[in-house]
Amino acid sequence: MIFVFTFLVSCKTSTALNYAKPEDVALKPKIITMKFLPGADNLNNHLELFFHKKVGIVTNQTGLVTYDSIYNTSDDSGYNKQRLVIRTVHVVDYITEQTSINLVKIFAPEHGFRGTADAGELVDDSKDAKTGLPILSLYGNNKKPTPEQLSGIDVLLFDLQDVGARFYTYISHLHYVMEACAENNVSLIILDRPNPNGSIIDGPILDPAYSSFVGMHPIPILHGMTIGEYALMINGQGWLTNKVQCHLSIIPCENYRRNLPYDLPVNPSPNLPNSQSINLYASLCLFEGTNVSVGRGTSTQFQVYGSPFLPNSGFHFIPEPNFGAKNPLHNSKICYGEDLTKISKVDKLELKWLLKAYRETSNPENFFNSFFTKLAGSPTLQEQIESGLSEEEIRATWQDSLEKFKKMREDYLLYP
Repeated sequence: MIFVFTFLVSCKTSTALNYAKPEDVALKPKIITMKFLPGADNLNNHLELFFHKKVGIVTNQTGLVTYDSIYNTSDDSGYNKQRLVIRTVHVVDYITEQTSINLVKIFAPEHGFRGTADAGELVDDSKDAKTGLPILSLYGNNKKPTPEQLSGIDVLLFDLQDVGARFYTYISHLHYVMEACAENNVSLIILDRPNPNGSIIDGPILDPAYSSFVGMHPIPILHGMTIGEYALMINGQGWLTNKVQCHLSIIPCENYRRNLPYDLPVNPSPNLPNSQSINLYASLCLFEGTNVSVGRGTSTQFQVYGSPFLPNSGFHFIPEPNFGAKNPLHNSKICYGEDLTKISKVDKLELKWLLKAYRETSNPENFFNSFFTKLAGSPTLQEQIESGLSEEEIRATWQDSLEKFKKMREDYLLYP
């Protein structure tokens, strides 16, 4: 059963006034811009969903809530005043400090609850120092909540910021969480957030025979959906094991259009430090299945690429261990390649850098590794590149399946 909560326009608006001479005022109406609100900012409007319930939450450092607080103060003369303060806090802190929700457990995905772990690093169970709540890891061998971990939970909240790419593993966590909730009679409520790559739909469709944690479903590399919409698709397409159905509710974003630019207020993971890296992530992540570095071990992750096997074209970097990359590819070696930190935003899956690197590498026999097939979703893309197909020829092979996906996607969209 699926519920989607919608609201009237929020009373939180921002008003811009056009100042003019008195006689011109009638010709200068107020311009009112509706304030965008992610699902978490509307949590307080749906507390009835949690009455007499024990609640768990799947979240990390991207789970933020912005809300208005009114403080009573007094000036030197003794008069009482009220001051409006806008605060942004973690959703767990907001729930425990500002609501009556009985939060009892936290589940942490890849990178950990506070987002401090490397990609692929094992995250152990622990306890949140601030709230004292237990933190249960959903990474390593335990990607799916166990019946024991869900025991005593009536409702599970899900609040993770996705970036719109098939191999970004938060949607894989979503799959396993939905499946566990369906199997253990736990309701799931998703606090929806925008897709920073908006409506971009591009790339080859994954072949289910090559399903893995970095690609679980037959979708393109860029899917153009929010995580709430994606959850509806998982349920609707019967992708959970044995086609079980998750009892799913979504608290959607308010005043959101997918074509609006959206910069994340916090990094979604340690190696996506800014909006440029998030925009280039899908295109450059394919390099993770090759001998080319994407800047892990630098401050420009997913904004550069290079390797010791590419020619010196005037740009180079040297990966060194840092936060988010304790043992980066080509550690301490000079990597030649390209600097993409200042290029314009891309609006598709760019293959030109991958094709160029393959053409120019001095080590073509070791250019690809086995991870590339998982990222690409099948062996086909590697075969096309090795056979010398152009970008236009490769892209042409995606089009029919992309059109079928777009048609299927329409049934699950919540936003224009």
